Amino acid sequence: MRRAHIINGLFAGVLALAWAGASLAGPPPSHLREHTITIDATKLVPASWWQVPGVTPSIYNSDPDNLDAPKTSEKRDLQLRPGKYKFISFTFDFPFAVNLDGTLEYAASLDQCIDGRGTRTLVVRCKRMYPHGGERDAYYDPKP
Repeated sequence: MRRAHIINGLFAGVLALAWAGASLAGPPPSHLREHTITIDATKLVPASWWQVPGVTPSIYNSDPDNLDAPKTSEKRDLQLRPGKYKFISFTFDFPFAVNLDGTLEYAASLDQCIDGRGTRTLVVRCKRMYPHGGERDAYYDPKP
């Protein structure tokens, strides 16, 4: 009988510790917190498909009628953790990052085609980058 009381007491203690740990856990650490990031590629005409590898379905499916990848004709909200990602379409791809606070970052050379740095909405306005990431080649600069 005494053994049963000891076992019950130990079990109750384990449950109390588990409950206390669960209530003290709080929100996940910032590097594991998911943020709602909106991808807006609606300015791309004609409409096509895009993907963020590992997050959305692939655009490299052989049957376009049954493709589950997002279309450029609609905005899409994605749940993304802080880290590096890539936007891929059939004609243009580029890397971007989600910061710990859930805001977007990407290379300044993409500014001619991408909007949304420091926000939670990535706006894709071009199907291609011209020329060479938007920077004029120094070859064409006039020489004194």
